[in-house]
Amino acid sequence: MSRILLVVFFFSLVADLIGAEPVRKPHGIDQRELWTTGNIHGSPEPPDPYRTEDAFPKLKFMEPLSVAVVPGQNRFAVATRPGRIHTFEIRPDVDRTNLLIELKRKVYGIAFHPRFAENGYFFVTTIDNEPDAATGNRLLRFRVRDPQQLVADPASEELLLTWPSGGHDGGCVRFGPDGYLYLSTGDGSGIADELQTGQKIDDLLGSVLRIDVDRPSGDRLYSIPPDNPFANRADARGEIWSFGHRQVWKFSFDPPSGRLWAGEVGQDLWEMLYLIRRGGNYGWSVQEGAHPFRPDRPRGPGEFERPVVEHPHSDFRSITGGYVYRSDRLAELKGAYLYGDYDTGRVWLLRYEGEADGRIGKVVEHRQVATTQVRLVEFAQDNAGEVYLVDFAGGGLHRLARTPPQTATAEFPRKLSQTGLFASTKDHLPAKGLIPYSVNAPLWSDGGEKERFLALPGDSQIELDAVIYPHGPTYPDRGWRFPDGTVLVKTFSLPAREGGESSRKRLETRILQHRKMPGNDDEYGAQYWYGYTYLWNDEQTDAELLGPAGLDREYSIKDDAADGGMWTVKWHFPSRAECTLCHTMAAKYVLGVTTLQMNKDHDYGGTIANQLATLAHLNIFKSPLPKPPEELPRLVDYREESQERHLRARAYLHANCAHCHRKWGGGNAEFELQASLPLAETKSVNAPPGQGTFGLTDPRVIVPGDPGRSLVLHRMQLTGLGRMPHIASNVVDRAAVELLTAWIKDLNDEQLLTRPGAIHPRLPEGSQ
Repeated sequence: MSRILLVVFFFSLVADLIGAEPVRKPHGIDQRELWTTGNIHGSPEPPDPYRTEDAFPKLKFMEPLSVAVVPGQNRFAVATRPGRIHTFEIRPDVDRTNLLIELKRKVYGIAFHPRFAENGYFFVTTIDNEPDAATGNRLLRFRVRDPQQLVADPASEELLLTWPSGGHDGGCVRFGPDGYLYLSTGDGSGIADELQTGQKIDDLLGSVLRIDVDRPSGDRLYSIPPDNPFANRADARGEIWSFGHRQVWKFSFDPPSGRLWAGEVGQDLWEMLYLIRRGGNYGWSVQEGAHPFRPDRPRGPGEFERPVVEHPHSDFRSITGGYVYRSDRLAELKGAYLYGDYDTGRVWLLRYEGEADGRIGKVVEHRQVATTQVRLVEFAQDNAGEVYLVDFAGGGLHRLARTPPQTATAEFPRKLSQTGLFASTKDHLPAKGLIPYSVNAPLWSDGGEKERFLALPGDSQIELDAVIYPHGPTYPDRGWRFPDGTVLVKTFSLPAREGGESSRKRLETRILQHRKMPGNDDEYGAQYWYGYTYLWNDEQTDAELLGPAGLDREYSIKDDAADGGMWTVKWHFPSRAECTLCHTMAAKYVLGVTTLQMNKDHDYGGTIANQLATLAHLNIFKSPLPKPPEELPRLVDYREESQERHLRARAYLHANCAHCHRKWGGGNAEFELQASLPLAETKSVNAPPGQGTFGLTDPRVIVPGDPGRSLVLHRMQLTGLGRMPHIASNVVDRAAVELLTAWIKDLNDEQLLTRPGAIHPRLPEGSQ
């Protein structure tokens, strides 16, 4: 194959020099040669000491958000976002659940009264994400007639408390060792504390609340404990226990130490872990963690509390608070606080010595203990002190298990030339067996150009459109199932001069390696994809492996039309954790090598051929193509003005947004942007914002005919706070802005709302 690629490279160069037209053929490569030089083994870092295992393999829940122990029983209750709350016995072989209640509204939290066996009370938080809803978030109380039967009557509902909704709504609810109920609320806005409520103590937003649900007061079904910090202040809400919070996402008590731990979701740069103390001011939005955010804003009472630890966004993107491990099963973890990150699935350990409120003390141990594929939305703890990881996307509950002893492997390649991917690294000539490819709708990368290769070990094969987890067979987009050891290669380049393609400089080569997990892909997505980045040297002869933390570097591009004749690109090299933000389980991990993206013509060095037809000819697929390529799903190239504008715009949104903005994709808005869906079914048309208004008047995600009120368009024009996509780009795609502006104006034609955005898409079940 290396001989073939050298010939292809030579004739392609000759064709370019003499201006020869490429020739169309049925396939672009005549014969498959095998990739046998792969040398990517093990990991550049030591393996994590723990992995995860399914704690209750026979149970799965639809979007679980909160888990609580039923007092006096060896049972968990699992509250799901759609409003169903189930209970089940805590044992590994459990195979059935009981329905406690169905509320037909979004449920974010559940807690049982400590004397549940006597009074049958449990408490639920429900969320309404309509903007400016003054009572959109609610704390409700329900009752079961017989605590042993665990069946509640929806008619027993009683309203205790409301607080405004608008983006960050909190919703975590627990009982403390003191018998009082604690509840977290968010700042009620989406970006930058638009309401500036973080430092206020005259409303309930941005706080952890503490109330007494056993003693009604006046017309309220609760009272304010007399030792609450603001109980006797007329200018404050007495329910507040702490404030200055952006979005506490899960807190927990550790009775042996007396500590109240909380994970706080940050905004621009940091994710925080706090010890919550009485009357504490946690700084938002004057600060983000320990760092200035809007330092000129008014401050509330008290000095700012500092985080116990912080994570930069190269490590974490959406922290989830956990529990102190108290089980004997993994004795070495006993007394350690476990927490993690929703977006990256990583789990960390922390040990702390000092006072319960965190003012005097120190961290004595802090490290990563597991890398998982779990959408880590909640931790749970049983009566024995065991800690469980709750998977929002997969629906299961997992627990940590020790990583088996590792067999010795070859050293992980520190140079690109050592990976076995290139026959000549300095010439960027791929090794024998690598297959070049391109995509219909590339991800915008700040003007960078990309060269891509697919490496399949030996004679291994791909299963076309076989990956359906976690969505099921009726979901429109499917993924390809790749063999163990597959590597996807992508090299990024920038020109030294605007428009100067011949002056391109290679910046980085990213590789994505697949390692098969034990188990069934169709049941719990048994895949691991590891991302690594190699930085090219100035001589363009080789590239060095980047460390796990990522890097930012500026590059200058000459441009006679720019001020000073030059403009600067701040290029972001992703951390290993950041790779998992886009390459998610919900996106089937691989974004470019899909039917929608690969069904296109490719120039194989002077030969033009369809990529799917070429791969089929090479016997890459385990089964023949189900239809000719021209009848299979595909996106258009949004850069080609000859294509229909509706298809171009939808292809752009699919490539740049849909890996997150899809069901369980990680985007915390609920709309979906896959091109396979008719626009009317994406929940984006006239949908209210979930992350604030960004200063616009009555904005919506997409407003047909009105680009000025459409947040999708507005946020892609930002270059700092609130920019979308929120990673991997610092430069506005001006051509795409023009495209989407014109397209949104076109949407006054209602027929466009009912049309998919791809050619021959796989439509979801029930679509017209």
